[in-house]
Amino acid sequence: MRAQTVYENIEFQRGRNPKRTLGIGKAAQIDQWFKKWAPDAAYEIDDDLNIYVEGSLYLNNTNITSLPDNLKFHGNLNLRYTDITSLPDNLSVSRSLFPDSLKVEQSLYLSGTKITSLPDDLKLRGDLYLQSTKLTSLPDNLKVGGDLHLRGTNITSLPDDLEVRGSIYKDF
Repeated sequence: MRAQTVYENIEFQRGRNPKRTLGIGKAAQIDQWFKKWAPDAAYEIDDDLNIYVEGSLYLNNTNITSLPDNLKFHGNLNLRYTDITSLPDNLSVSRSLFPDSLKVEQSLYLSGTKITSLPDDLKLRGDLYLQSTKLTSLPDNLKVGGDLHLRGTNITSLPDDLEVRGSIYKDF
């Protein structure tokens, strides 16, 4: 039996990564994540797989368990009552890049999540909502420009270097 050569014509979109066009590779996985969890979000993926989202992400009350790495957006991040246990690498909730720390320009909503730790050097301009989480401690060098909501957590002490410009809500 003789082998036959089969030729197939595959159409690629000009100026777009062929892997993404074919639905394979990391960019395609990111596209699938957005189709499932944030279908209305406007986003772009650069050549280094940084993801830029314009606006806020409201993922509260979903079954989401993780966010993609290198996620950068301007607006609020609402993860209330999700199964998130940790935040991704290089998360930036603003248009600026802060490689050594997570910086949030707005508020971060993590109430009711399964998150067990926060990254060191977390900086927020707005409020940080951590009610009813599994957290037992706060990270080093945490700076909150608004209010810090800790009711319903097992946090029993606050770090010496904690900075909060608003109020702290906690039942000690």
